[in-house]
Amino acid sequence: MSRATKCADPVALDLWHPVGAVVELAPGTVNETHLLEEPVSYGVSNDGGVHAWRSVPHVRPGTAFSPADIAEPLPATSRFGYLWTSLGSPEAEFFELPEFHEPDRHNVWAGSIGVHTSAPRAVENFLDMGHFPYVHSGYLGIEPHTEVKEYDVEVVDGGREVVATECEFFQPLGALNADGGMLMGYVYRVPHPYCAILYKSSPIDESRMDAIAIFCQPVNEVTTRAHMLLSMLDDENDDRLLKRFQLLIFAQDKPILENQQPKRLPLGPTVETPVRSDKTSITYRRWLADMGLTYCVIPADS
Repeated sequence: MSRATKCADPVALDLWHPVGAVVELAPGTVNETHLLEEPVSYGVSNDGGVHAWRSVPHVRPGTAFSPADIAEPLPATSRFGYLWTSLGSPEAEFFELPEFHEPDRHNVWAGSIGVHTSAPRAVENFLDMGHFPYVHSGYLGIEPHTEVKEYDVEVVDGGREVVATECEFFQPLGALNADGGMLMGYVYRVPHPYCAILYKSSPIDESRMDAIAIFCQPVNEVTTRAHMLLSMLDDENDDRLLKRFQLLIFAQDKPILENQQPKRLPLGPTVETPVRSDKTSITYRRWLADMGLTYCVIPADS
């Protein structure tokens, strides 16, 4: 790195982080955001390449750029419809999301939402089935169907992912094209400290699953931009309806997330009392601790 950074956590610095949906970027135009407390510019060049660089004061968002103008380039790649960058030295290998590339999938970039909480808090909320009947009543859950049934969770792929399987929950409206309530099957993947993917039963194909992903950009330790992706097996061609539904669900989560204290996720096993339905959260926190992540979390020994 050619410039000192405010973030001192090498794990967070060396991660790939999402900063914006590629389809929403005007070619040759500067966009700006903050990542790990640092101002970062990014964009798609006129030849279709994706670029990111450390922001400079005299280059304002909305102005034109070309790759030749970039003095301090950062790593940049396009994955799953989003532009990703890093302030450190990220691995060339990226986690997989094969469903995104299946030709019959309907991929929708469902918005980037600012939320005043840490990225791990947002991920943990995404993994929690127990809040469905209370926060998302009438959509993802409904009383008296409140039980979180026993499920399996483990760390797989040589410690690279947390995966929860055999998850089931009753939903009165699990998808826009669902015909009434149904018992939904779930699989959760956490392939990145700040990203998670939910697979859920498809109402139109029992042998496959829809995929919903949250890619969290840590603006700072207590502010996040949550980038949403839907990869659906459906015949709903109106992206606006799918986005509206997803944004409605997130809007219900947002005040809950922003009122959680502390905003950084505690990794100590006794800080917040777990219950049986929190198995994924417990495993996720232990996984973050084992990898040595300190940014956006309260380490177990603090």
